[in-house]
Amino acid sequence: MTNNERIPSHVAIILDGNGRWAKQKGKTRSEGHKAGFDKVKDIASYASKRGIKALSLYCFSTENWNRPNQEVAFLMSIPIKFKEESKIYKDNNIKVIVSGRKDRINKNTLDALNDLVDDTKESTGMILNICFDYGSLNDLMNTINNLVENGTKLDEEKAIYSHLSTNPVGPVDLLIRTGGEKRLSNFLLLEAAYAELYFIDKYWPDFNSEDLDKAILEYSKRDRRYGGIKDE
Repeated sequence: MTNNERIPSHVAIILDGNGRWAKQKGKTRSEGHKAGFDKVKDIASYASKRGIKALSLYCFSTENWNRPNQEVAFLMSIPIKFKEESKIYKDNNIKVIVSGRKDRINKNTLDALNDLVDDTKESTGMILNICFDYGSLNDLMNTINNLVENGTKLDEEKAIYSHLSTNPVGPVDLLIRTGGEKRLSNFLLLEAAYAELYFIDKYWPDFNSEDLDKAILEYSKRDRRYGGIKDE
């Protein structure tokens, strides 16, 4: 860390490129997702050590149900593997939360997610937000419906954040997308309203701590004005 480096409080990452990484190496798409899963614990642990307060990872989107059944089945098994590594997160004082729908995934997957949250609930360090069966538009729609049903009126725009499923982590400071694509893909659209965007060609399984450091350094160089201007 340099003297001029600013650490973003909330970092979000779109984990893209697992399938293309696998194809490049003559492997199956499931093997690519397995490699991507193995990368999560390393990046989460390093992000925690760097002083990042919250890390949101796009693990399964509401649109990913459109993928082949075999691939979806493997993606559904990933939370079970997360549960098996809960000790790693506890040892690093990382608290896991989950954002996304809970009514469409199978019981084993949901139980694994709930167990992981429960196992790490006493942690006081970085929050790891697993976005699973998550879609920003769906989350916003559910929030609006709940507000209407409860007759709740918001007195300021930013108050809506407190009603989203991502409330514990709040607005995004730095959003990273691996894999070379340059779009948000329905991920944290409101939370990333003023996020600094960083795109990298590397596929997610190849993303490492040095790449995260480079993204943080680039973030440090950005002039964040939130729609205003600074005195000249």
